[in-house]
Amino acid sequence: MSTPQRVAIVTGAARGIGEAVAHRLATDGHAVVVLDLLEKDCARVADAISAAGGVALAVGADVSDEAAVEAAVSEVADRLGPPTILVNNAGIIRDNLLFKMSVSDWDQVMGVHLRGSFLMSRAAQKFMVEAGFGRIVNVSSSSALGNRGQANYAAAKAGIQGFTKTLALELGRFGITTNSVAPGFIESDMTRATAERLGVSFEEFRDTLVSNIPVGRPGAPEDVAAAVSFFAREDAGFVSGQVLYVAGGPLN
Repeated sequence: MSTPQRVAIVTGAARGIGEAVAHRLATDGHAVVVLDLLEKDCARVADAISAAGGVALAVGADVSDEAAVEAAVSEVADRLGPPTILVNNAGIIRDNLLFKMSVSDWDQVMGVHLRGSFLMSRAAQKFMVEAGFGRIVNVSSSSALGNRGQANYAAAKAGIQGFTKTLALELGRFGITTNSVAPGFIESDMTRATAERLGVSFEEFRDTLVSNIPVGRPGAPEDVAAAVSFFAREDAGFVSGQVLYVAGGPLN
């Protein structure tokens, strides 16, 4: 593997989409920071990247905690160099119908998705501005268009899209692009949890959704990672403020 080109931070990278993104960016030649709530959960992914010849660092931090984020990004800069690629992927679900949804369910989802993306972006952008180069990729979702039982998650993911477009306007003159990837149905622990909430088997849940996907298959974390990889490229510098749905077909 070639010498890392950039230092990339991927949040929520201990599993699922974040793990796939971390591996893809490492394959692209970047040094990758595998960031999740607990460092011990990140070690497996970081070790796998290192074993494949890449450079990786496991960092534990709560992305909704301002002090923890500042400390984590400073640690990355000290140990690997200035982070100039940031993938805001960390997310949780606390699904419920509106009349059953608690304030805690709402606040936790907003805290991780929106506050977390804000705090991570604010902490990393200073290094990007100094470098005259930056790539911020925010992970939204097709749920941003509305999804029963996910008022909190849908609102957060829609907010991510507005956040993305605003950062693109503010940071573009510094050589920093900001884009969003919005996955449709992806086979993951999170979608398995959704099936469980609905009281159906994952197989039944998957088959029902796939029947409405034009390409005729569910998405994989690697599909999302490929889209992130494009936005993070050096030669993607004229693409900013975009929302790319990775959903196997058009969405209204």
